[in-house]
Amino acid sequence: MAEILIQDVTQPIRDMYNRGFAALERGNLDYAIELFSSCLEAAPELLQARKCLRAATVKKKKAAKSGFLTPVIAGIKGFPISLKLTLLGMAKKHEKAVIAAEKLLQIDPLHTGFVLAFANAAEAADLPEAAILTMEIIREHYPDNVKLLRHLADTYLEAGNTERARDCFEKLNQLRPNDLELVKAYKDAMAVHSMARDGWQQSSEGDGSFRDILQDSDEAAMLEKEGKAVKTDKDVDRLIAETQAKLEAEPENINYYRSLGRFYVQKLMYGDAIDIIEQALQRNPGDPELDRQLSAVHVSRFDRRVAELEDAGDEAGAEQVGVEKHAFLVGDLTQRVERYPNDLRLRYEYGVALYRNGDINEAIQQFQSSQKSPKDRTNSLYHLGLCFRDKEQYDMAIQQLELASSEIVTMDRTKKDILYELGCLSELMDNAGQALTYFKEVYQVDIGFRDVAHKVEEQYRN
Repeated sequence: MAEILIQDVTQPIRDMYNRGFAALERGNLDYAIELFSSCLEAAPELLQARKCLRAATVKKKKAAKSGFLTPVIAGIKGFPISLKLTLLGMAKKHEKAVIAAEKLLQIDPLHTGFVLAFANAAEAADLPEAAILTMEIIREHYPDNVKLLRHLADTYLEAGNTERARDCFEKLNQLRPNDLELVKAYKDAMAVHSMARDGWQQSSEGDGSFRDILQDSDEAAMLEKEGKAVKTDKDVDRLIAETQAKLEAEPENINYYRSLGRFYVQKLMYGDAIDIIEQALQRNPGDPELDRQLSAVHVSRFDRRVAELEDAGDEAGAEQVGVEKHAFLVGDLTQRVERYPNDLRLRYEYGVALYRNGDINEAIQQFQSSQKSPKDRTNSLYHLGLCFRDKEQYDMAIQQLELASSEIVTMDRTKKDILYELGCLSELMDNAGQALTYFKEVYQVDIGFRDVAHKVEEQYRN
């Protein structure tokens, strides 16, 4: 089942979600949990409701007293549900199994066994995003749990998130450096990530390993070397020579052009990088990833020029190149959005460029489109809030930022940025009490964030 957004559900479910969110904000956790659970029974694909449900259950868990017997007691309480879960799985009633697994998490959302049981049920019900969300939350509390990390890594791979999968396997190798099976899994994950990044397509014949998909083990070894950090010019020169030889043998293989472009950039050979990617575009016009790579090379060249001018003490020259870089970005993104109007990630990047250029209304149009992308939704809402703030439409700015905040369970950098902006907006609307509430949320987890300490402590002094 594909994830759906709140605007995609029926009005009764939307109303239930809104009541649940209001209850969560008021601290009425039991009622919030009840409402979000009902939302998910009606619309299991609604990941926003599941995020809020996780936030409510974790908050309730942390507020409750716990001791060393707490996991044992939770296991006892959850045993009948675990048995039911097993039976539902055997009967292939996967959606009902997900509902049952949610009840386990209401007993203890940070119980590793319960989390993995939910993940299994969610994956069987074709809800990988829900499984990943749940495992990511508990990973913050148990970052060295090998069983959890391995399950999360495998789920990332199944969901096509090869970068996150590789990161999990890297951590596993740090924890178990002598585990040969994990070492092999890490190498496989690096190669799969390289293939996904470069647009490698699996052969339509068979279901072999990544080495079977590639033409021979030499190519697999080359990809593994690419996945590792290249530390010397000699390493890069060797990879360039190997790739050039393969390109001569297979001039139609676009992936070799991509790789050469990356290697040239590592050698600061920007002209050669641009030339090889343009050759690839002549052979394969309309390739959005090649377009993106070409744009990235131009940006890297601008950045290099800025760094050189700054090192030489030419601040005016560095500033001028920065202006040229921004003009290039806006023009390049304008053209690419016209070529690929359905690329929501591109629309988000274009919106950011327009926002920084002061084209607020045009930026709003892009963010309103890009918020439909699950990957860029939160950042799109955040930037919509900034746009409405700049237009002094503070009520609409707060609405967008609160929606963005509700969809982020963990207190990461984006969440702190959102809460800080909400606090500033509340100050602009002369609501000092609400502003303090937002600032305190950040203050309690990161006292050094921006000037939040000053804002909170000044309120207490007054």
